[in-house]
Amino acid sequence: MTGKITVVRAGALSTVQDSGRIGHAHLGVPRSGALDADALRLANRLLGNAEDAAVLETTLTGCALRPDRGVRFVVGGAPCPVRVDGAPAAWGVPVYVPAGATLDVGTVSAGVRSYVAVAGGFDVQPVLGSRSTDLLSGLGPAPLSTGDVLPAGEAPGTRPATPVAAPWPAPPAELVLPVRFGPRTDWFTEAARRTFVTATYTVSGNSNRIGLRTEGPALERESDGELPSEGMVLGAVQVPPDGRPVVFLHDHPTTGGYPVIAVVDENALGAAAQAAPGTPLRFTL
Repeated sequence: MTGKITVVRAGALSTVQDSGRIGHAHLGVPRSGALDADALRLANRLLGNAEDAAVLETTLTGCALRPDRGVRFVVGGAPCPVRVDGAPAAWGVPVYVPAGATLDVGTVSAGVRSYVAVAGGFDVQPVLGSRSTDLLSGLGPAPLSTGDVLPAGEAPGTRPATPVAAPWPAPPAELVLPVRFGPRTDWFTEAARRTFVTATYTVSGNSNRIGLRTEGPALERESDGELPSEGMVLGAVQVPPDGRPVVFLHDHPTTGGYPVIAVVDENALGAAAQAAPGTPLRFTL
């Protein structure tokens, strides 16, 4: 049985996300998809969904939803209060929400992004093989607005065993991002390269799904020249003219002209998605 879910409160920024649009960079289309891929997979596993089923990714202030049929949800990722028609409900494990009741996903107590999965997944129309919202290109469904109605897929026929405490990672108190130098490391002075892997930066409040911006020491270039635009990959650490590194996240542009000093290991980007503004940040080789 399928159903519909009404958005009662959209929150600061709530988008539909799955595992993304892999393989379309040559068309200028970013990967998109859930910034915290581990949270996406775990939320879906707890409901018996396919691991890449579409969920909602909320930012800081959560959202509120009202299903037209009784259905199970999981709220995971960044910890936050969960209520069903005003009554406290569990975070991080499946919660049954009756038809017409309101699931309220509150403001995070740590981290940045919470993930709301529904049994059967959010069954919006796929674009280029993905249901993800892409903030840069505009592909996929628009960010949620109050009053939107989202289709939900058919709930799985069997329920998986639910652990007493699902293994949700805690948002980082300090973000450590492992990197490999290149491809444009030689555009920076030796002192800048040393600073990059020894200094402590902080996560900037200007970060978003396109890139994690940093505050800290500027990295000095060897010259003032500019590169022609070249391909960019997920995790690329681009250095704009102000010298502060920017880590490209899932909605990043597929080309760019500022030099890339290093690339972050993709497995570390889930923690980057949950690093709140002001979190200390170190890059390590």
